[in-house]
Amino acid sequence: MISLGIFYAVLSGICNGLFSAPMKMIRGWKWENIWLVFIVVACLAMPFTVVMATVGDYRAVLAEAPGGAVAAAFAFGFAWGFGAILFGLSVDRLGVSLANTLVIGLSSALGSVVPLLIGGAWNLGARLALLLLGVATFILGVWICGRAGRMRDGAAAGASGTGYLFAIGSGVMSAVFNIGYSLALPVADAGQRLGYSRFTATNCIWLAMLGAGSIPSIVYCGLLMRRHASAPLFVRETPARGWTLSVLMGLLWGASIFLYGAATPLLGDIGPSIGWPLSLAVGLLVANLMGLFLGEWRTAPASASRLMRAGILTLLAAIVLCALSSGAGA
Repeated sequence: MISLGIFYAVLSGICNGLFSAPMKMIRGWKWENIWLVFIVVACLAMPFTVVMATVGDYRAVLAEAPGGAVAAAFAFGFAWGFGAILFGLSVDRLGVSLANTLVIGLSSALGSVVPLLIGGAWNLGARLALLLLGVATFILGVWICGRAGRMRDGAAAGASGTGYLFAIGSGVMSAVFNIGYSLALPVADAGQRLGYSRFTATNCIWLAMLGAGSIPSIVYCGLLMRRHASAPLFVRETPARGWTLSVLMGLLWGASIFLYGAATPLLGDIGPSIGWPLSLAVGLLVANLMGLFLGEWRTAPASASRLMRAGILTLLAAIVLCALSSGAGA
């Protein structure tokens, strides 16, 4: 069971690390065109399709669940939606390397440790010690990768104070997603009481959280399209390529979320605290490896490339520690 949970978490991270790659291959569309299609597919179409195929009467599950758990799913999902926007703003001001370092570092730490506090599982033992060591190693790894990125492209030289604030806000709100999921787990309990499997019942949580999280991005993209008059690009500028790749982005990211939902019940009573850093670490690792494959480091100084390899090795160590924590005794 634990091995299967680790496999799902790793697969979730792979999908998450790959989902943004199609964005680099779309020509003629503005950011808001790509992001709107991505959000609609990943946060609305895919969750609704999966829930209708596996649950059907999701309203009965939500009605059976405690009101606080349902409210947490909607509220924390909505807050996470602003984190997605802040992430885009932080990348614009700090650059990809620095923004990802801050956001993923904060998200991994808060998203792993806070659910332990909420669930009352803060008992120092071998499992918790390994998990905390894994989170610390993970944060060190993303810092090293970010430092290598700054050496490569000099992004830190143009960093602004508001960019740091946006990155911090995005990191906190990204962690909010995992915290909200932990608080919404009674929804899955309600689904099990109605005869559904744990994974199937968990899909109702994603429907609520992702649906609420889509609202800020949809509104923001709508405002940008009005300002830039970019709506006609959907049918005017390479529509087949733009639609296909944007939908692929949504499917990859959506798959990462549902795979994460399948992983956590298999990882024990602190599944969200193990699966979250594991999925994020694999995702960042895959994204960095994709950068190497695409030649993003071809012209980088040798010192930056060496530091990047050290960061990847550190991330691998963090993955191993988080995986080992699932099997250690409390």
